[in-house]
Amino acid sequence: MNFKIKGTDGKARVGELQLKRGLIKTPAFMPVGTAATVKAMLPENVKALGADIILCNTYHLMLRPGENLINSLGGLHKFMNWERPILTDSGGFQVMSLSGLSRKSNNGVEFRSHIDGKKYFLSPEYSIKIQKTLGSDIIMCFDDCASFKSSKNDISNSMKRSINWAIRSKEEFDLTKSGILFGIQQGGIYNDLRDESRQKLLEIDFQGYALGGLAVGEPQTKMFKVLDSSAHKFPENKPRYLMGVGKPDDIVGAVSRGIDMFDCVLPTRSGRTGQALSRRGPLNIKNSRHRKDSRPLDPDCSCYTCSHYSRSYLHHVFKSGEIISAILLTWHNLYYYQELMNDIRNAIMNKKLDIFLKDFYNLQKSGDLH
Repeated sequence: MNFKIKGTDGKARVGELQLKRGLIKTPAFMPVGTAATVKAMLPENVKALGADIILCNTYHLMLRPGENLINSLGGLHKFMNWERPILTDSGGFQVMSLSGLSRKSNNGVEFRSHIDGKKYFLSPEYSIKIQKTLGSDIIMCFDDCASFKSSKNDISNSMKRSINWAIRSKEEFDLTKSGILFGIQQGGIYNDLRDESRQKLLEIDFQGYALGGLAVGEPQTKMFKVLDSSAHKFPENKPRYLMGVGKPDDIVGAVSRGIDMFDCVLPTRSGRTGQALSRRGPLNIKNSRHRKDSRPLDPDCSCYTCSHYSRSYLHHVFKSGEIISAILLTWHNLYYYQELMNDIRNAIMNKKLDIFLKDFYNLQKSGDLH
């Protein structure tokens, strides 16, 4: 791994993360390919839209089709026809969210599959082994993500368990180094817990650092307060990843606070549920006002969808339950996200982030054109 900062504007950074399978321009947005597919998209389309890296899910892939099967077929990249870098999350968030199906201890998490009820046990060591077997480029430590509604004492215990699991994850990773390993900060919205987590992670020493336990129900203002007090304290020469974020205004605000990497299901999930995301905010294609509208989703967008299809057509195919509606809306959303990241990088390099932020928020407030 080689990470270089190419330019800054305030706390915001533009960087290049060079991995064996390719260069990642940061700030970067990673489309989510949960089960080895970015839903409703072909890999070559995702690549053409500008994604340097995607995220896949350890939990879902271990259950179906299984990491050993994927490995026997040449590894995850070959299996899903994606030659660029892949980041795999550890599975910790998924097993913790299986309310009623999991039981947690300091050793790991015992849970039942949401698919067939089969019992599994996921530990830090096993999570790292799965990610290595898949052939992941960026491997995430197994962590304990507490609910936003948890008490401070419970969040503290969760953070301390995550540190213990980070140590064990690093020990397992070091046995046969493959890819690079990111540590995950926990601590909820509490600065003292975040500081303790960060200090311990720096002692363990990782190649990159993620901020976890955010975008789990807390208001945006609280998330930004955590980033204001935490993000810049991580090493300048290592990438900073805000997990599970997010909405365009979340991303813009986090970049200005020093974050380099993002992932979120929002652009793909929105595409399947009839929501287009754009410079002027979200647009619900289900609304009847679009039925006779000959305009594109966004008149300033040059994506394939906006270049070839009207709102009227998109409204029709969504209402008709046609698969092409999910494809075209997802295509537009992912294009917008990659264009947003490119615009952010250009603004930082030209020391014009303040101007970009002002224009961004003004357009978002203006809303969809009627």
